[in-house]
Amino acid sequence: MTDSPAVQRRHEFVLYFDVTDGNPNGDPDAGNLPRLDPETGQGLVSDVALKRKVRNYVALAHPEAPGHEIYMSEGATLNNQHKKAWSAVLPDITKAEEQKKLPKDAARAQELTSWMCANFWDIRTFGAVMSTGVNAGQVRGPVQFAFARSVEPILPLEISITRMAATTEQDALDKGARTMGRKHIVPYGLYRAHGFVSAPLASHRTKGTGFSDADLELLWEALGNMFDHDRSAARGQMATRKLIVFRHASALGNAPAHRLFDRVRTDRVHQGMAYEIGSDSYLRNTDNWPAARRWEDYAVRIDRDGLPDSIEIIEM
Repeated sequence: MTDSPAVQRRHEFVLYFDVTDGNPNGDPDAGNLPRLDPETGQGLVSDVALKRKVRNYVALAHPEAPGHEIYMSEGATLNNQHKKAWSAVLPDITKAEEQKKLPKDAARAQELTSWMCANFWDIRTFGAVMSTGVNAGQVRGPVQFAFARSVEPILPLEISITRMAATTEQDALDKGARTMGRKHIVPYGLYRAHGFVSAPLASHRTKGTGFSDADLELLWEALGNMFDHDRSAARGQMATRKLIVFRHASALGNAPAHRLFDRVRTDRVHQGMAYEIGSDSYLRNTDNWPAARRWEDYAVRIDRDGLPDSIEIIEM
């Protein structure tokens, strides 16, 4: 576990990432098509998908470090994770008692939850409901993501592919060696996601998770590098392009989050001119433009006018 103090200041952040010739987040209820807002045509990436990539990076970067186990890891049995806390905090408890609710003694119950927070990085960060079967309590995480949304509409493509091998000998006899399939891609999409870091939900004084300054630095590192360790043929080329952090001077914050997000604007660049996406000039001038196919087709601006001195902007 980390000796770093719990986060003392509120943060918000804006994350830009893009995809080229890949599927950033398929929808299993729609044949694995890229997720899409049907009203606007904008692409979507779920908060769960982003958290998965963050978890995977932390597991790779700190595989043996104390306090950096991953609770929601691939193939994990959650009740077995809870049993680790019972074994550490209440080693003499019987198996029958272990299956019951948390101890009636609130302090002992809090010990179980605190042990899980101290040992599992993603519980400390995102929170968890640990009351399934073997009960280790539940905790709200100080870090939360919203869905990512593409800054412009996307046009998913369905690509036919051929496999030059059969699954079984019978398939080879019935269908021949070749098997046809489908692959869904987004030729190019720039996505924007918003995130939040709550200091009160991290502080031990308010029964928070203990999410620390060191944990926060690891979160920024993971957001910057997570796509480099999430390569697959289905996802094409994905990359973090920009991370903008608003750091408040206090735990409760010094400005509403939505007003800070409104200060970050995305422009479409064409022939040396920049037009804010969604503005009147953008709508008047973009009808005949070629589709965006690279990060350089966009520019990100931050409006710093009138920003309170109590809020610091960090660009990564």
